[in-house]
Amino acid sequence: MEYDNTNRGVLFKNDLKEKETQPDVKGTINIDGVEYWLSGWSKVTKAGDKMLSLSVSPKEQQAAPARAQAKPAQEVVLDDDDLPF
Repeated sequence: MEYDNTNRGVLFKNDLKEKETQPDVKGTINIDGVEYWLSGWSKVTKAGDKMLSLSVSPKEQQAAPARAQAKPAQEVVLDDDDLPF
């Protein structure tokens, strides 16, 4: 039996991070059967609360030869109450 990954995702620590602008975590997510790249940055709010800022971009976008054709990634911001850990 094949596992259904629809509407599920995973994030892993980015061990290749060299610059502060690069994501702290990277992974993939499936939304309604479409695969996306998922990136996350650990941040602290002005109030001092930890949060994870997320960016989602279609996997097919990465293969496009011209960056001008690429759609901008959507950013999702979660606070501590939204995180399962």
